[in-house]
Amino acid sequence: MDKKAMYKLSYGLFVLTTKLGDKQNGCITNTAIQVTTDPNRIVFAVNKANYTHDMLMESKVFNISILSEDATFDVFKRFGFQSGKDVDKFADYAGPDSAEAKYSVASNGVYYIKDGTNAYISGTVFHTVDLGSHTLFLCDVTDMEILSDASSATYEYYQKNIKPKPEAVGTTPTGKTVWRCKICGYEFEGEELPEDFICPWCKHPASDFEKVIK
Repeated sequence: MDKKAMYKLSYGLFVLTTKLGDKQNGCITNTAIQVTTDPNRIVFAVNKANYTHDMLMESKVFNISILSEDATFDVFKRFGFQSGKDVDKFADYAGPDSAEAKYSVASNGVYYIKDGTNAYISGTVFHTVDLGSHTLFLCDVTDMEILSDASSATYEYYQKNIKPKPEAVGTTPTGKTVWRCKICGYEFEGEELPEDFICPWCKHPASDFEKVIK
């Protein structure tokens, strides 16, 4: 079975942001779709390993910023390759008062991303469905704005044009054993990879890692 067939599904990429108390946070997601127009509703799934998931379960308010083909890999690293449990993802990120602001504040008080995006949608959660590793959020749209005319980035576009190509694997005298995520390139050092290991960057399981020797 070739798991890369999933890359051919024509869905987009988004930064999901939410606020809980004074904490603003966000993560990358790729499953947001409109499901009805009257009322205007969208759904999206979020991995339970994401800190944004837990915040949204409680706050019920969010913005979805739609990533465009102008997005750089830095946006994905900031919002997809680190956890809001450990870092402030908006630290050292040009804010609304900057001449080159990379994010701003929507009417719902939640940040939305301007850096490499073409629109954002605000909403509230009215129902959730437990899907196992993910939760499906069913939401009412409360506001939305277009930010640029750039084309939306699909997952396939990201794989081909934004995501850095993996470095070639060589061999060193020490023969260090490395397990590399085939999805995002994260590397785990150790003779054995735990069966329940989850990639801290892209949240894919141990089955998506390959053993390499550097």
